[in-house]
Parts: sequence; structure tokens; C-alpha cells
Amino acid sequence: MMMLQDGSTQLLCLTASSGVPLFTRGGSKQLPFSIIGSLNGVHMFGGGQGVVLSCCETEGGGKLVWRVFQDSVMLIAVTGSGPGGPGKSRESDVCLQRLLENVWNCMVLVLGQDELVSVRNVGRLKRDLRSCFSLIDQLLEDRHEGILGNLTHCADLLLPPNSTLLQQAVDGFAQCADSEFGCLIIHGRIAAATEKWWRLAPQEIVLLSALMRSLSASGSASCDYPVFLPQGSPTVAHRLLRFQLLPGADVCVLCGPTPSLHRAETGLVVRFWRPVMDTLRDCLAFGEHCLPASVTLRPEVMALLLINRETHRSVSSVQTNHSQTGSPLISKTRCWELLKLFYIFSTTRYFTQQDTLSVSTEERAQRGTTVDYVFGFSHQPLQCYLVTEECKSYGLQTPQHQLFLLIPLSVPTYVLRTVATQTLSDIVAATGF
Repeated sequence: MMMLQDGSTQLLCLTASSGVPLFTRGGSKQLPFSIIGSLNGVHMFGGGQGVVLSCCETEGGGKLVWRVFQDSVMLIAVTGSGPGGPGKSRESDVCLQRLLENVWNCMVLVLGQDELVSVRNVGRLKRDLRSCFSLIDQLLEDRHEGILGNLTHCADLLLPPNSTLLQQAVDGFAQCADSEFGCLIIHGRIAAATEKWWRLAPQEIVLLSALMRSLSASGSASCDYPVFLPQGSPTVAHRLLRFQLLPGADVCVLCGPTPSLHRAETGLVVRFWRPVMDTLRDCLAFGEHCLPASVTLRPEVMALLLINRETHRSVSSVQTNHSQTGSPLISKTRCWELLKLFYIFSTTRYFTQQDTLSVSTEERAQRGTTVDYVFGFSHQPLQCYLVTEECKSYGLQTPQHQLFLLIPLSVPTYVLRTVATQTLSDIVAATGF
């Protein structure tokens, strides 16, 4: 695995029955066919012996994770040793298993489950899978700072200052487009959505948001795109109509045969969104702060991730003007990285991830997560903290919320709990989140 750069991840996709390579993404240099064949062979050998090979670690600290979906497609993630080295085994397991799960759902979203499960022509499937590459690359590169849904499987929200006007526009636009599923995306986050949109599976909402970001990055002003819902409708396609309202602001609906893209673009978009253009501009200027001005965070809070466990929604923010007197200066990008790492640390050791509660024992073994560690406690941990060379981190869990904070080293440890409880109280009181 020395062919991979430190910290880089390469994704391999093969047919589960014959091991025929379908595609390879990520990594600066593709692994040789002989190694790909060996990775498939060792998994098949284990299966023949009644053993499920889900992951392993190399001497140099690299990781390999296998996952077979629907007895049809095998996905393998291979990563070089990152800055954490072998000691970060549990965290990297979670990230890679979640990556494979997201990639499979992405393939279903674009192609539908039937084409992936009933492979009649491998050559044709290889060609069709190319339409998934931009979305898969987005999952691999993970370049969108502050977008954590791929990891948390909770929808990333932006809580705009004028939410009522935007909600009315989304509801009216979707209704006139013969749809009950509409969503407004600002800076890659959901600013407003219809009631039925929130009834989609959390993973579907996350992937549809990722698809919207991918389509927006392509530069098109509008598109009519067929999509399958991995859980709700994996074999029957829906139309995703997506329109760019302003750079950074996109709206979409899931609908049937009507309306046409032209009718929706020339009639409905102008009718419902021109009157709220100033509000949209205010939201874009609002930026990635995600929280309205009515929320004043304590100066000790460098970064936060707040998850509503009941609705599977989240808000996150990094304060760029926080005081770090007596603490090492941490960049905005590093804050996002540390926030992700602390989320994984907390949910693999103390707090339960939302979707592990309903996972079967066999599925849990396939994922390779360490949720059994959590279930080994005689009680449910409610708070945890971690002190590193860069900052202090604090996690707080209630029946409805999970809150994860980054706090400067200069803040006394005994103050962390107060900062966390007050932050949660302030946000919920001001937003009802």
C-alpha cells in the first residue's frame, strides 16, 4: 500500500461474483491490477471459510475496508497512513465504512438498484457508472468545509434570518410544480424545505444535497435529472428539477412527468423567487455562519456541531474571530477537521450514532464499527471531553440533541460543562432547533 500517499484514499468497485473491476476513483496513482485481484481474492477466501472480512490494517498504518452490497457489488476503500497513524484505527474505520455506504447509495441514486443488482452487461455498467463519478469524487475529496452530513447522516442546515418568506416560496413553488418535495439550498446547506422533503430518509436527504452541490458546481443554470431514492424508491426513478436562483442558491423539486423543465424555469421560478431575491441575497451574505444573529455564542466557542437526534438535522459553525489567548492558533480548515475527529471519537466510544440503533448484528459486523463498545456500558454516557495539544473538546448528549464543541486550551477544564450547557440552551431558545 506504499503506492498511496499518506492520508489519501482510493476506492475500488468490483463485481462481487467474479471480481471484475468496474471503476477506481481517488489516489494519485492507481493500484496495479494484481493488487486489486489479491484484495478481492482474500475477501472471497474468507467468505468460503465462513468469515466476513470487513477491514484490516497494514504495518505502515494504512487501512483496507471491504463491503459487499446486495451480493452484487463489492466496494473496497484503501487508504495510506494518515497523520494519526495506527492509533487512529477506530476513527478511520468509521470514516471508511461510512464512505462505502454513501458510495453505494450514490450509485443507487443515479442508476437505480435494478441495474446494479441484475448485471447483464458488465461493459455497459462500466459506462453507466461514469455518471456517478462527480458525486463519488465529491464524497472522496470532502472539500466542502462545514458540510458534515456525509459523516453524520444528518441534514446540514442553514438557519436564515427570514425563514418564513423562504418557506412560503418553497411550499408554493413545489405545489405549482405538482410536487410535495421541494428544497432550497444555500451554500450547500438546506435553508428551507417542504414537510414531505423532511420525511425522506436522512441518508437520502444528505445525498440529494450532495447531488445538488455537484450539479451546481457543473455550472448549469437548470437541469432535469432522473434520480432513484435508495430507500424510498430504489427501482422507480423520479425527476429532479434543479434551478440556480443566484450563485450559491439553488432550488429543486422531485416530481413526476409534469411540469416540463422549460415551463418550470420560465414560469414558476420567476413567479415565486423574483419577489424574494433580496432575502436570498441576505442569506448568501449571511454566509456559512448557519446560526441567525439572535444567537450569540460565548467567546470560548471556537467551533460547534449541534445535532437534533429526533429530526436528523444539524447545524455547525466555526467562529473565525474567537480569542485564543495562550492557545496555539488554529485555522478555520483545521477547526472543521478537529470537529469531525471529535464527533467520530465521541460516537465510537460514548455516544451512539443515530442509525446504529436499528442496525442488525450482521449489518453491524459488515460496517466494522465499534458500536458494541457503547453497548458495553451499564449506562448511557451523557458527556465527555478530550484535551489535546491543539484545543479542548466537549460533547454533550440529551434525549433530543448532541452537541460537540471545540474550546481553546486557555479555558479551564472545569468550565467546559458550563460552556456546553449554556451554548445548547442559547441556540435552542433562540431558534427552537
